[in-house]
Amino acid sequence: MSAITFRELASIGEMKRAEDLQRAVWGQDDMPENSDLMLALQHEGGLIAGAFRGDEMLGFLLAFPSALPGIQHSHRLAVLPQARGLRLGVGLKWFQRDWCLARGITHVRWTYDPIRAVNAGLNVAALGGTSDTYLNDYYGVMTGINAGLPSDRIMLDWHLDRPEVTARAAGPAAASAAGSGTAAIIPPARTVAIPRDIDALLRSDPDAALRARMDLRHALSESFAQGLRITGFDTASAAYHLG
Repeated sequence: MSAITFRELASIGEMKRAEDLQRAVWGQDDMPENSDLMLALQHEGGLIAGAFRGDEMLGFLLAFPSALPGIQHSHRLAVLPQARGLRLGVGLKWFQRDWCLARGITHVRWTYDPIRAVNAGLNVAALGGTSDTYLNDYYGVMTGINAGLPSDRIMLDWHLDRPEVTARAAGPAAASAAGSGTAAIIPPARTVAIPRDIDALLRSDPDAALRARMDLRHALSESFAQGLRITGFDTASAAYHLG
């Protein structure tokens, strides 16, 4: 089996393939990022990258410069369902970190759904992102895999040169030595649990899923207003740590 490689997309043809990959991940009702726009973003300093096994594109990442120097906004990350378990999402993010640091970018921001434990495990536990910004119903009504709940998001801050992030980039041994692990980066002042599988809950009990969304919105918004921020995520208990 061919090794996995991470690299920038190299042609408009590859960007059209990235459109197909997005449809495969998010469904036909979710409009993919257009290949022409991606090409323009790349020419103007954006990052359009993929995870490849041979010539097969298995994952995709899109990020672009923000209005603030040294800060990039990361907009899309997708991995084909049949390639999940290969750690391509985290691989694309570490590729992004190297790409950014080589260009003097030390801060990357993006939004993600805080009620999805898999996403919290990647963005907070694995990568070392933090947050103190909650966005109510950010995208409005959504379709596809995001249908059924208000589209709440948090804005994640990924400081690429923080010691905890650097330790994670170096691998599990260095991360353990630095004390980062999967729990809080600093001793937590509060923990907030989330469902282990919000999609399963949404299918079995939509009312309970909505209550979980609103409870999380209240808990995180209140914590952020008190000056706390997300500092870690414990994957074993599916709980955020705030401090």
